[in-house]
Amino acid sequence: MKKTAALVMALTAFSVFLAASAAAQPATSCCNSPGVVPTGQPGEPVFQDLAKSGKKCWIGEVNYFTWEFDKTPKMGTSILIIKLFDRDGKRVSDLAIIGRSDMPSMRGAHDSGEVAFKNNKAGDYLLPVNVVMPGDWEVRLTFSRNGIVIFRGRIAFDV
Repeated sequence: MKKTAALVMALTAFSVFLAASAAAQPATSCCNSPGVVPTGQPGEPVFQDLAKSGKKCWIGEVNYFTWEFDKTPKMGTSILIIKLFDRDGKRVSDLAIIGRSDMPSMRGAHDSGEVAFKNNKAGDYLLPVNVVMPGDWEVRLTFSRNGIVIFRGRIAFDV
């Protein structure tokens, strides 16, 4: 009986945590759910599943970004383009973004490793994504400000 009560209390606390996490994002955010992705490894960071290309993805209340590929991903290299904005819609480029592409179904077999996005003159963040075979792919994004990680997101796509 005590174990059941403790379990109910723990699940209730977890539900409150999830609701608070979802409420922390503006209503227009593509990331208004906790975006929990099963990791399989304790302590592994959680990456939120991002909405489709072109949708606003909020990073807290201060910034949002949009993403798109320069062309539909297929065999070869596509460029992932991220545009970063402040809450008023002004373009900014004050964050560091790291990307990592891989095939989730073959984790590690085609891993790019962590690669820093480069900025172009327009202020876009650019990352080449090399697709070497058909199947499921993902790009994991890590956003940091002054060396502190402030957001993690995941773009999934099929080739």
